[in-house]
Order: sequence, then structure tokens, then C-alpha cells
Amino acid sequence: MGPKAKKSGSKKKKVTKAERLKLLQEEEERRLKEEEEARLKYEKEEMERLEIQRIEKEKWNRLEAKDLERRNEELEELYLLERCFPEAEKLKQETRMLSQWKHYIQCDGSPDPSIAQEMNTFISLWKEKTNETFEEVIEKSKVVLNLIEKLKFILLETPPCDLQDKNIIQYQESILQLQELLHLKFNVATEILLRQASTLADLDSGNMEKVIKDENVTLYVWANLKKNPRHRSVRFSETQIGFEIPRILATSDIAVRLLHTHYDHVSALHPVSTPSKEHTSSVTELVKDDVENVEKAISKEVEEESKQQEKQSHLIQEEKLKVEEEQDDIEVKMSSAEEESEVIKCELEMKVLSETVSAGKHWRTDGISNVSYKPNERLVTFSLDTFGPVTLIQDAHINMPYQSWELRPLDVNKVLLTVTTVFTEIQIQIKENLCMLSSVKLKDKKHISILEGTWMTPIPFIIALKEAGLNIFPTRYSHFYVVINNKVPLVEVKAYRQMALLSSTFAFGWSKWNLLCNSTKVVFKVREHLPEECTENPNWALLMFSGDRAQRLKIKEESEAFSEALKEETEFHSTLYHMVRDFASKEAMEKVRSSNCQFVNSVCHMLLSTRLLSYS
Repeated sequence: MGPKAKKSGSKKKKVTKAERLKLLQEEEERRLKEEEEARLKYEKEEMERLEIQRIEKEKWNRLEAKDLERRNEELEELYLLERCFPEAEKLKQETRMLSQWKHYIQCDGSPDPSIAQEMNTFISLWKEKTNETFEEVIEKSKVVLNLIEKLKFILLETPPCDLQDKNIIQYQESILQLQELLHLKFNVATEILLRQASTLADLDSGNMEKVIKDENVTLYVWANLKKNPRHRSVRFSETQIGFEIPRILATSDIAVRLLHTHYDHVSALHPVSTPSKEHTSSVTELVKDDVENVEKAISKEVEEESKQQEKQSHLIQEEKLKVEEEQDDIEVKMSSAEEESEVIKCELEMKVLSETVSAGKHWRTDGISNVSYKPNERLVTFSLDTFGPVTLIQDAHINMPYQSWELRPLDVNKVLLTVTTVFTEIQIQIKENLCMLSSVKLKDKKHISILEGTWMTPIPFIIALKEAGLNIFPTRYSHFYVVINNKVPLVEVKAYRQMALLSSTFAFGWSKWNLLCNSTKVVFKVREHLPEECTENPNWALLMFSGDRAQRLKIKEESEAFSEALKEETEFHSTLYHMVRDFASKEAMEKVRSSNCQFVNSVCHMLLSTRLLSYS
């Protein structure tokens, strides 16, 4: 019974053909039903999506139509606000004319640098003067350097329409003649000083040692009178300046001059390009004039000042000596002479200009060895293969691109511009037509700068910052050396001008989304600045601007993805002014309309000079 029951129980129930067909039919019906349900669901979702798109498109079209309808009105209102720029330019012109008048009535004997005849007379008379002592040349150099500075400012500050090509050439030639004559006078005065070497001999060594110090020039002269081979190391008394010479020079008739200037007396004058006359058809005449003014000012400033260094040392004048006979190196020790060098000491590179390439005006690094820097003593030590000009050069683009920036109101017609770079945080205050370095932080540590607290007009201020190693001012060639977020120049110019108009009341800041939008648009943060507002968690709005249209974005700075979607219940506008007016207080807009024209122009100048939207 058991085995048989087990066997019969293990038999499988047979499925008939009809039953199998029925099962297949049910499966097919189920599949078709699911497909139909999926199709209907897809069609419904697609219809809903298309309906949403239609509604959004209709809404978008309505907003565009509304924006187009009021565009002329908004642009006309913007034009009235932007009248502050020609007003500021008119005040600048009046200031220049007043300066010329003050120079005329001063009658101090110094020439008017803008008048070629007076400059030629001044240069000719000084050329004819002979037997000047080094002290007399130093005193005269103050007048000469002041004239060079004035000529450079004329080239930088004069609008293109008021500066003819012949004037540019005239001013350049005057600068070059003054530079060459000043250098020649220093050489002649050094030779006269060396003729008195025996009367200036040091009591201990018997050799001549002379130090003449001034605010612009420091002279160190040493003459080998005793030719004692044991006296190979020289250090000028009460200084950290010194050098060590090889034995062959210690027994030779030589003299060494170290000429440390606080201005560039080596680099040749670079040609300044004539003003561009090209106009962009899509921008108003007002914008065109300002773009040309700024581009000319920035390009001239860069070309005139790009070779200026913080400190230089010049070793010359060996008598009856063949340098090729030297078997050893010449070691020169120099202390840091400028306070600003501490900021950028890690980024400085020593370079020497040898006689073989001096005609080509190129600095080269070979011929320098054993370079060391002692931070605590602020002492640079290096060895040279031969005598020649030596300079410390900083990478011009070490502070670019910027990591972030913010423009924040401080008071009526007064703002604070903060630019954060990899190494430094630079804060600049702007009021009326003046700028001031507020603070400098080097790697989160406060650094004291000699420029802090000094108010200057924008162009001299920019030059002073660059000379101090705080270069945050791109040139027309900077994009070749810096990876940038390039934006269409016209869009940038319009954005900076309108940001400047609003800067007395609104704060602006860097946004990471500016990197993700295309080159025809810029994205930045903006908020109305309230004195009692907590600045730890400010309520920023994100604006996108294309030059012709401004819109408030739906996304926030903390969002995960970029989207150009419009924020709910907001509209398009043709200008930033009308865009922020939608969410700003009446008091804020009244402050904007009453802003000082020189203040707005200065803020615009700094924004155009730093190009925050492309170099952040």
C-alpha cells in the first residue's frame, strides 16, 4: 500500500490544450490591459506636461510682451540716471583745468608737463648744467619724478576725445627723455663722487664707503683703494646692505655702486596705443564713451606701470676689469626695503638683466644662484655671476582669478569692496571720487600696509596697489595667463554701470551660478542693505542679467542645480534698477536717485578695473 500510494501521489495533473490556451489568452489580455493603462497614463501626463508648458509659455510671452511694452520707458529712465557719468567727467575736466591754473599762478619754476615747449626748455637747461653733486641730483630728481608722474596721469585720466595722437607721442617722448636724463645725471654724479674717493676713505678698512639716502633713491658706493685681498666682504655701516667679491676683484682697481630706487629706472617706456574709435551699434552713445574711456585708462595704466617694481638694486662701474676673468661668484646681500614686500615675499622671483640681452629689454633668471630669504630678518641673499641690474618681480596675476567678492554700502555715498583671492583678502573703501585701502589679510592674518588710511583718486590708487604687490586689476592680455569665466564685454560694462548706480543702497555679491550660465549672461547676488539688518545670514536674491533683460531666479545659492526659471510672482525688466525696484523700499530707491555722481563714477571705475564678473 505505501509504495503504491506514494507513486500515485507523485503523478502531475495534466493540463489540457484548452486550458493552456485559456491561460495564454488571459495573460495576453492582462498584458494588453496594462499596456493600455500605461499608454493612457503617458498620454495624460504628456497632455498635462504640454498644458503646463503652454501655460508657462503663455505666461512667459505675456511677461516678454509686458517687458517689451515698457522697455523704452525703462531705458529712458535709466538714461536719466546715467547722466551722472558725464557729470562726473565734467567735474574731472574742471579739476584738471583748475590744476593747470594753480600751476600757472604758482610760478615755482617747474614746467607745465602738458606744454612741449616748457618741457623741452626744462630738459635742455638741466642737460647743460654740469658738476652737480649726488645730493643735488637727488633733490632735482624729486621734480623730475613728479613731472613723470603728472605726464602718466595725463595719459591715463584724459578722455580719448580730448587726447590727440600727437599729444600721446609728445607725452611719451617727454617721459622717456626725463627717465634717460635722470639716469645719466645719476651716473655722472657717481663719477664725480668717485673722484673724491680718497677723502671719503673709511678709517678701518682704508677703502671708500659712502651711503646717501633719500625717499626715492638710496646710493651705496664702495671703492677699492687699499686692494687688500683679505677685505672681500663689505657691509655698509648701520645697514644690512652688503656684498662679497672674489679674490681677483679684491686686488683690482674697482668701484661698486648699488643704486636702490623706489621707482623703475631700467624698463623702457612702453608704447601706448591710440584710443579705439570703434563703436558697438547696440549700445547707447553714453555707454560707448564710458567704455572707451575705461578701456583706454586701464590699458594705458597697465602698459605704463606693468614693469614698475617694489624694489630694485643696481650694481655698476667696475674699472679696468674683465668680467670673464672671474672664477668665483659675487654675493650681494640686500634687506627688504618696502613694507609691502612682506605680503608677497613667498611669490617673489629673482631675475637679473645681463648685458647680452639688455638691448632686447628682457629679464632673465640665469646668472643668479644661492638664493635664500630669512623671514625674521627680512634679508635676501643671492649670488651673481656678473654685475648688472637686479630686481624682485612678482607674478602679475598671482591674485587672479578671485575666489569671491562683495560690494556693500557703508554710509551715504560710501561703500566697501571686498575681493578675496587665494592668498589675500583686500578691502577697499570708496567715497565720492576717492578710494582707500581699508585692510589686507594675508592667509587670514591681518597685515599692516603703508597704504591703509590714504585716500586717493581711482587711477593713482590702482597704481599704488599694483606697486605694493596687490594687483587685482586685469589687463587686456590677462586672459592669456588666467583661467577666467569670460563674459561678453558689453554685458559686463552695462552690469557694472547699473551696479554702481545702485551701490549706495544695495549690496552685491559673488554667486557660484555665474560660472554655469553662458557668456552672454551674468549672475550675482543682491539685497537691499539695511543698517539694522543682521549680516550673518543675509537674505540674498539671485539676479541674472544679459545687458538687455534682468530677471530674478527661482533657485537659491544653496540649490543643487542651475536653472534659469523665473521666481514666482516676478517679472522681466530691461534694467537692474527696475528689477530691484520690485522688491526694494521707497527709501532705498530715493537714495539711489540722489547718489553723488562722482561716487557712482568711482564705484563704476573700480568695478570695470577689477572685472569681478569675469575674473571670479
